[in-house]
Amino acid sequence: MSLAGKGNRDCLAGKRGLKPLDGRAIVYCEGFFGTTNGKTAHGLVRRTKRYEVVSLVDSKHAGKDAGMVLDRKRSGIPIHANLEEAVTACRKGGKPAKYFVNGITPDGGAVSPETRVAAGKALELGLNVDSGAHDFLSDDPKLKRLAKKNGLTIRDVRKTPPREKLHFFSGKIEQVKCLKVAMLGVDSASGKRTTAWILADALERAGYRAEMVGTGQTSWMQGAGHCIILDSLINDFVSGEIEHAVWSAWKERKPDIIIIEGQGSLMNPAYPGGFEILAAGRPDVVLMQAVPARKEYDGFPGYELHDLNTQIRAVEFIGGKPVVGIAINHEGMAPKDIPKVVAKVSKSVNLPACDPLTQGADVLLKALKPYIGRRK
Repeated sequence: MSLAGKGNRDCLAGKRGLKPLDGRAIVYCEGFFGTTNGKTAHGLVRRTKRYEVVSLVDSKHAGKDAGMVLDRKRSGIPIHANLEEAVTACRKGGKPAKYFVNGITPDGGAVSPETRVAAGKALELGLNVDSGAHDFLSDDPKLKRLAKKNGLTIRDVRKTPPREKLHFFSGKIEQVKCLKVAMLGVDSASGKRTTAWILADALERAGYRAEMVGTGQTSWMQGAGHCIILDSLINDFVSGEIEHAVWSAWKERKPDIIIIEGQGSLMNPAYPGGFEILAAGRPDVVLMQAVPARKEYDGFPGYELHDLNTQIRAVEFIGGKPVVGIAINHEGMAPKDIPKVVAKVSKSVNLPACDPLTQGADVLLKALKPYIGRRK
């Protein structure tokens, strides 16, 4: 299942004068921008080739720049209080939107009544609707009627292809001769995908050909060249789809390195992920994403987050391959404290570490260099 179009990862549609794959978009994130439930919106503000993001909706941050709220870096994406305001502003500014994108990613992938109403309003205002939730908006009779009446589309990114189009594990992963890196983490919503993109950019700047294999709906929305939606797949086909995506990336791009985006974490009570990537993706090395300030699994009070050393041992035991570097998520940290925390984490696990969002990924690139071009 390869949902995404192909393209260069070092381009941001609209921000560097490039034509987006699908068109301009307004990202809806009412009440959740800047929280872990807004991670799809965060990803689209930071980068996407699929859309040119022209506005974001969240009344809590109305009037602000989305990049400043998220990373203290201006993005040029204004935040509006409601959808009507956003649509009007985009049209007046000469950049009318074509898509309404649901940027909310709650636990369980549900669509709230408020988001459902907003999607209906979007269809009335002439916008196509894209959603990555488990609740499929295209199955809603009212929304279906509105879409048909107005000649618009509703795309549910998490809808799987027919069974006959899915792949079963075959062993063709062994044909992949470049370095394969699994980007795993200690928890869900920890920054694995963001780090994978930043690392891919750093590798390209260093002269390597890098390919990121996405495994979630946000990667698809960002225009990842090879992407599966892992958490929607039928269990028997998960391994085969991972294998096929990695193999396809190798066959079509012939990269020096493939980075496989992780999902959840090995020990997360609700999203135990990484097992399939280790088993079917057959990574040669692993990078881990840590969240030092987080004490409990995201969204599950009372479920204590396993310490980083324990999680590293678990990954290395199951995968049989080394963890070679640590990416830090600076959630809950003051900017001045980030370097100290990074140094402390690095010392505690005796591995190189960095915060990719504030320090770049050169430390991780250096950790991978000894393995690039030297597979098995």
